[in-house]
Amino acid sequence: MKGLQTSPRLKYLRPAFDLVVTLLLWSYYTVGFIVFFAPLYLSAYGFAKNRERAFQGLNHVFYKGFFFLLRVLIPGAKWGISEEILAIKSAVIVCNHISYLDSILMISLFKRHKTIVKSRFFHIPIFRQVIELSGYIPSTADGGLSDLIIRRIETMDEFFESGGVFFAFPEGTRSRDGTLGPLNTGVLKIARMFGKPIQVLYLRNTNHLFQPGKFLFNTGFKGTIAVQRLGSVEPDDRGGRLLVSDSIGRVRSMYEAEQKKSAG
Repeated sequence: MKGLQTSPRLKYLRPAFDLVVTLLLWSYYTVGFIVFFAPLYLSAYGFAKNRERAFQGLNHVFYKGFFFLLRVLIPGAKWGISEEILAIKSAVIVCNHISYLDSILMISLFKRHKTIVKSRFFHIPIFRQVIELSGYIPSTADGGLSDLIIRRIETMDEFFESGGVFFAFPEGTRSRDGTLGPLNTGVLKIARMFGKPIQVLYLRNTNHLFQPGKFLFNTGFKGTIAVQRLGSVEPDDRGGRLLVSDSIGRVRSMYEAEQKKSAG
């Protein structure tokens, strides 16, 4: 496999190899889910004492399996995720967003987690049930989702007390060129509301492994997929809360400093 990736004589086979690997990965994502994981989700729905925790745990295991397969199939990609990242608990995480892989990578890192999901997915049969039972939050109240958002916020205290992490991408959408877009304040408001620290993470190279606008994985990628902790924004002395304007400015400063350092 490695020889196929590095040999110039076989460079014309790269698109075919990209296609095979992509089909294998998405087969796990679809057929693997139906055959191996759907029965587990049904069991959790029927018998788990805490469905939300059970569904989050199954999501975590499912995506860990996806990335394990990805590492096997694309050995040129190295992974740099420190124990410092995996040890984060009871916090709000914000992260830059450069690839469709970003959200499922975060789920694979944190067993107890919640995130924001685009509201349109809450109107897709079956998929809605999975993300709703997982405790995920719609991005907007469109389509009668306001009550669900309120219920999610009302249980957030218990979620944080159990060690859960709430992660989101404040840019709201993927960056096509890696530059930092405008930051939405929603996730920062949650940190302020519950007096939780904001852990600022920085993703590297997921956009080179699975490039925006392309269907195929880049099996020729050689580099490191990294998740780096840039720092944290801690609650201040004003009742353990931060002004949203203060926190968003500090988060943006961390990202811009890191991008300047990387560019230099």
